[in-house]
Amino acid sequence: MSGITRTGRSTWRNWAGNVTARPVREVSPASARELADAVRQAAGDGLRVKAVGTGHSFTATAATDGVLIRPDLLTGIREIDRTAMTVTVEAGTPLKRLNAALAREGLSLTNMGDIMDQTVAGATSTGTHGTGRESASIAAQIKALELVTADGSLLTCSEKENPEIFAAARIGLGALGVIAAITFAVEPVFLLTAREEPMTFDKVTAEFDALFAENEHFEFYWFPHTGNCNTKRNNRSAGPAAPPGQISGWIEDELLSNGVFQLACSLGRAAPVTIPAIAKISSRALSARTYTDIPFKVFTSPRRVRFVEMEYALPREAAVGALREVKAMIERSPLRVSFPVEVRTAPADDIALSTASGRETAYIAVHLYRGTPYQSYFTAVERIMTSHGGRPHWGKVHTRDAEYFAGVYPRFGEFTALRDRLDPERLFGNDYLRRVLGD
Repeated sequence: MSGITRTGRSTWRNWAGNVTARPVREVSPASARELADAVRQAAGDGLRVKAVGTGHSFTATAATDGVLIRPDLLTGIREIDRTAMTVTVEAGTPLKRLNAALAREGLSLTNMGDIMDQTVAGATSTGTHGTGRESASIAAQIKALELVTADGSLLTCSEKENPEIFAAARIGLGALGVIAAITFAVEPVFLLTAREEPMTFDKVTAEFDALFAENEHFEFYWFPHTGNCNTKRNNRSAGPAAPPGQISGWIEDELLSNGVFQLACSLGRAAPVTIPAIAKISSRALSARTYTDIPFKVFTSPRRVRFVEMEYALPREAAVGALREVKAMIERSPLRVSFPVEVRTAPADDIALSTASGRETAYIAVHLYRGTPYQSYFTAVERIMTSHGGRPHWGKVHTRDAEYFAGVYPRFGEFTALRDRLDPERLFGNDYLRRVLGD
């Protein structure tokens, strides 16, 4: 199959609808060679190039007025190597298709985020992560990648080939080139037992270190305007599989988490005064439950209520204090916050621009329903996060710039120097990258 090129300024929008772009043309390459051709042609035409995934980023990291590369045809598993325990997959493959295909082969990623609609390249390039005591982000599971650079070269990067590029390009923000394929480490499929349990804010924050230490994957959600949280512990299990019942699973995952929540958010947006009362009801609606299933069915869940999000990575020891500051800020402000605040963890990793680079990390994520003014809430939260040396998620709303990042990422200069070498003319640049990486 050959690629598709569309000219004319159609508008591209991200999932949340807060970012738009009007490229000169859109290209859907069907192979790494066609991708390289598209990059070379754009350079020849004096146009900048950006690849998009499914638009799940809330920042303009993929926006361009030049050539927009769509991933629709660059999909599928290229190879499964059971000796090396790796899978090589085309860059545009959605995570949900990868997860389902691996499960059919009796394989799994070690850890994943809680949404699986993104493409593998989009998710890894922005640092998408789940929660884990020892297992890190999706990008940390990359063993090799193919990168089309500004001169149209196709580079294979791993710990052995082009290791200095590999060290940075696993979370490359689209600034070093366009990813054509990714090789992930995999393992034999396993079972996880999830234990979801309501807990008070005071109890979960007081016991956070113990809950983190005792569980392979721990996370919790605090409902603003209440003292209530919902906790989730995922741990490996010998089985047997015991997935949620069809009806009870639908009630929790669809009716409460999506259907009723959508109505509650719509009501809250129309009448913010109702939000605290709705939060108290919502935070009590979710009951304790335990279930056991294969990883992607436990780690991920459907997200049909559209929102805007900001997330900061903090040193793990700073997280509880920062969260208490957020709670106090909301309580003394006129803000009405309809979405829970999410807290997750990650071990330190060795990727230059990973939010967990070189330090044990906890994440605090804040959300608001799409269409709700979010600036005052996010600004107040961001002020708290930056006071703790926080690193914002690259694909989520933030106002930080290159000067700030140079202070919170010890290897920031290593990344920008590599960018200067690989893309001196900024073929892959845009306004967002100019802000966060500098000129």
